[in-house]
Parts: sequence; C-alpha cells; structure tokens
Amino acid sequence: MRCPSRWVVLLVKARRMHRLRATYLRRGAAARRLARIRHVIVALSVCAVVAVLMASRRIPEARADASVATPALFDFGSQRLRDELSATRGQLDLANAQLERLNAVVKYSGQYHIGADLAGSIYDVALAEGIEPELAFRLVKVESDFNEHASSSAGALGLTQVMPATAQFFVPGITHDGLYQRETNLRVGLRYLRTLVREYHGDLRLALLVYNRGELAVDLSREQGLDPSNGYERLVMKGYKGTGVIN
Repeated sequence: MRCPSRWVVLLVKARRMHRLRATYLRRGAAARRLARIRHVIVALSVCAVVAVLMASRRIPEARADASVATPALFDFGSQRLRDELSATRGQLDLANAQLERLNAVVKYSGQYHIGADLAGSIYDVALAEGIEPELAFRLVKVESDFNEHASSSAGALGLTQVMPATAQFFVPGITHDGLYQRETNLRVGLRYLRTLVREYHGDLRLALLVYNRGELAVDLSREQGLDPSNGYERLVMKGYKGTGVIN
C-alpha cells in the first residue's frame, strides 16, 4: 500500500483545521448571540422590575389623590346636576301653573259668559288674596253680575259691591272712583271676605252673611236666637263644596 505523500498529509490537516476553525467561529458567533440575547433579556427584566416597583409606589399616591380629588369633582357634578334639575323643575312648575290658569280662565269665561280678561283678573286676585277662585266667581256673580260699574241703593260699589266705609279699612283714602277700578275692587272685596272667614273660624256661611248683611245685623240675630240667614249664603254656595279659602 502506498503511503500518502507528506504534502497530501499537510493538505488534509490544513483542511481539517480550516473546518475546525470555521466550526469554532460559528460556535463563537452563536455563543455571542446567545450572550447578547441573555443580556437583553436581563436588561428588560431589570427594567420591568423597576417599572413594577415604581408603579407600586405610585398607586397608593394616585389613590390618595383620587380620594381627595374625586369627591370634589363628584360634589361639583352633583351640585351642577341638582341645579339643573331644580331649574328644570321650576320651569315645569311654572308651565303647569300657566296651563292650569289658562284652563281655569277659559272655563270660567265660558261658564259665566264674560271676557277672558275679566275672568283672568278674578282668578288672579282670588289666588293672591287666599280665596278659592270658584267662590270668588260665585260671589261676583251674585253681587254685581260681573258689572264693574254696578252700584246699590245702599252705596255698595263695583264688582264685589264693597261699601266705601269698609274699603277704607283696607285701602285708606280710597275714593268712589277708585272702587270702580277692577283690580282694586276685587282686591278689597276678596280680602274683606278672607278676613271674615278667619274671624269666624272658617265658618264660610257666617262670613258670607256678614259680608252681605253687616256684622251688627248678623250678631244681633244670633244674640236673639234667630237664624241670621237671609238666603244670600245659600245662593252663593249652592252646589259649592269647597272651604272658601286657600290654606
């Protein structure tokens, strides 16, 4: 068997060394890549741990701040909501009152065959003076039949047929012409009736009799054991089921 020459042996060794070197280079490169990856992973892990630690420190602070800021914000929002609801409720109440007034004015205007302006005046003054509007319309109907310039033989004037001497107690210095003014006459007459209802402890029947006959005549009849009625109160209250006044 022929032995390989010296040059052949050297060539084979060189090739083996080259392959070995290449293998080492590849392994080294792979090891370096792995090392870099490990370093990156370690660095990311450290950053993550630091972030978690810092976040864990901020959470209590944020909660503390929220516990202070949130109630104030909530209170502000709640107050604003309450204000808006209150304003809306007020607008709704106003709209309901206006609608109620309109319906009442139309009703009484048609029922008594009078103008809406006069019906509106009687309704508004009645409420202002604490008299139920139904009773106010009944009284004006019986007293003057809604004639603003009505006058009696006894000297009673206007829609509610108030005596000038009586009117002086409520509007000092008022004149006869003043009692013919719609709003003034209604205010004086209905205020006088409200005063009588209070003085007679809610007895609307007696209050109406005094309004019509006068206090002296009614009290005298009662002292004598007589019925002070002259039919006036029955005429005004026929079919009426209210108390006469607004509490």
